[in-house]
Amino acid sequence: MRTDPWSLIHAERRALLADVQELTPEQWATPSLCVGRTVRDTLAHMAATARMTQAGFFLKLAKAGFRFEVMTAREIAELTRGTSQDTLDRFAEQLSSTSHPPGPDDSWLGETVVHGEDIRRPLGIVHDYPAEALTRCADFYRSSNLLIGGKRRVAGLTLRATDADWSAGSGPEVSGPMLSLLLAVTGRPAGLTDLTGEGLSVLTARM
Repeated sequence: MRTDPWSLIHAERRALLADVQELTPEQWATPSLCVGRTVRDTLAHMAATARMTQAGFFLKLAKAGFRFEVMTAREIAELTRGTSQDTLDRFAEQLSSTSHPPGPDDSWLGETVVHGEDIRRPLGIVHDYPAEALTRCADFYRSSNLLIGGKRRVAGLTLRATDADWSAGSGPEVSGPMLSLLLAVTGRPAGLTDLTGEGLSVLTARM
């Protein structure tokens, strides 16, 4: 039986807050794995998503001319005004929130886990993510093309974790740590480093 995703989401938000409490100005300005965003930008995006209601999403999207990236950039700009502590405080305010834009709950678990690693990995922060969270996110993203394009990216490939009881798909195999597989499915080239297998060249070409 699966755990309520919100208990995982809230736990991962708390863990991330603890990991970024003492960042230096240089660390806040470090490019995250999320292309075009700094560590601070990515945390601001997470705060914006966690406070967003479904009605609010459509209103803000309409105000942005139905351009998702414009809406997202506006939210990040709002939540990075002031100091880095201000951004941190805004994220801390949303730790137990269950608000979110339209979409299944597992997409918000994915948002929390993947963006958490987008922040941590460039800073050299190692976090032990729950296996359930990683496999659940991978199952979600490999079955969906919405925004991330995970389904297209891993089509015709077998993914096999070397540190968890998880495999999916069919075709040439790509194997490695569960977290690295998740990063690869979601289009993060940083995840490829730890992966091996005859399907790796195909996955690499799709990044």
